[in-house]
Amino acid sequence: MTIKVLIADDHHVVRRGLLFFLKTQKDIEVVGEAKNGQEAVDLVDSLKPDVVVMDLVMPVMDGIEATKRIIEKHNHMKILILTSFSDQDHVIPAIRAGASGYQLKDIEPDQLVDTIRAVFRGESQLHPKVTTHVMTHLSKGNEKEVNRLDELTKRELEVLSEIAKGKSNKEIASSLVITEKTVKTHVSNILSKLELADRTQAALYAVKQGLTTT
Repeated sequence: MTIKVLIADDHHVVRRGLLFFLKTQKDIEVVGEAKNGQEAVDLVDSLKPDVVVMDLVMPVMDGIEATKRIIEKHNHMKILILTSFSDQDHVIPAIRAGASGYQLKDIEPDQLVDTIRAVFRGESQLHPKVTTHVMTHLSKGNEKEVNRLDELTKRELEVLSEIAKGKSNKEIASSLVITEKTVKTHVSNILSKLELADRTQAALYAVKQGLTTT
């Protein structure tokens, strides 16, 4: 299957560099380029890419607002933030907006390609610096979070643990020997009970609670 990618970055050199490298990948097709967030929103509507590689600081509309608007209309769209900023003021709003992954521009080209593929599969992909900032943010004044785990069933805890490992619904279904539809139901229940917005937040929450070690 070919992964259709839209590149959104206000720097021509960055777009050209990404396009040049991604074109060498047999399973990836760059279907369009956007110079700002508004163009990205408009092109998603017309081109319907699988993954949007999104810069954050852009004219007309920034990447966070563009991410939010895209997710509102296409809630299954995968958006990978690719930026130079790793501080909480950028990271937290981007994840809350619905970004599936957050990587820094110093990433190696091969790692970027692997990240695009992983995001396309539904896995959460965060740069280590970003994970540290998010964990710090979640740890502030969230004592109630530990108690919320008691609201999950044994099976939901198992699914949450698998989400933290970056597995897709299909992979979780195979691992737990249940149907993919059942996994989707469990994921929905988990997000609702833990008051989380998406799989990325669920994965970070699970890592914080140590569920990956069970």
